[in-house]
Amino acid sequence: MRTIVLLSGGLDSATVLALCRAEGKECHALSFRYGQRHELELRAAARVAASLGAASHRVALIDAACLAGSALTGQGEVPKGRSEAEIGHGIPATYVPARNTLFVAHAIALAESTGAEEIALGINALDFSGYPDCRPDWLQAMQEVARLGTKAGALGRPVRLRAPLLAMTKADIIRQGIALGVDYGLTLSCYDPAADGCACAACDACLLRRRGFAEAGVVDPARYLGTPRAR
Repeated sequence: MRTIVLLSGGLDSATVLALCRAEGKECHALSFRYGQRHELELRAAARVAASLGAASHRVALIDAACLAGSALTGQGEVPKGRSEAEIGHGIPATYVPARNTLFVAHAIALAESTGAEEIALGINALDFSGYPDCRPDWLQAMQEVARLGTKAGALGRPVRLRAPLLAMTKADIIRQGIALGVDYGLTLSCYDPAADGCACAACDACLLRRRGFAEAGVVDPARYLGTPRAR
């Protein structure tokens, strides 16, 4: 089966790629350059794609002006040091307007033009941190878009949207990835990394990642500001 894997370079999407490869699928990774302040994630995505044997890796360009109004695209500061209660409440400043909807729209088009039968996403409903486009009902709505808005759908063969991590905790995702041989040292989760790739250790993504590794009982191989890399 040919599968389009949305690959950000973070640990969730890396785990999804590993899962799909373990299932024997021909995986084509798709990443996006959209003016994100953490564009270093694209280097991580390339490393992960090569490490896990993706058949190809594309980086699509989206006009940054379409995704303005977010701390991730330079409008305001990335929140740091928030408590678990704060992370789980409301929609954060790092929400990028309709980002995942645009990503999946691109993936649907690519899937239809290349004959891919499946699109795999790393979204997670338990650790979604308030993002409305990581929720099960959003995923179901996008599946309807694929069914109703494409030639393949009209012919009764819509591309399948799959989110295998949707109901997993971060710790369970990490355990799964470790079992599949994912090198999480290649990934980048941070929303505000330093120029040399060191993670900030304080943004929501870093805090969720660090908590996940701690709960999984696994050493996080990421480099954080002020600490040596644990390898």
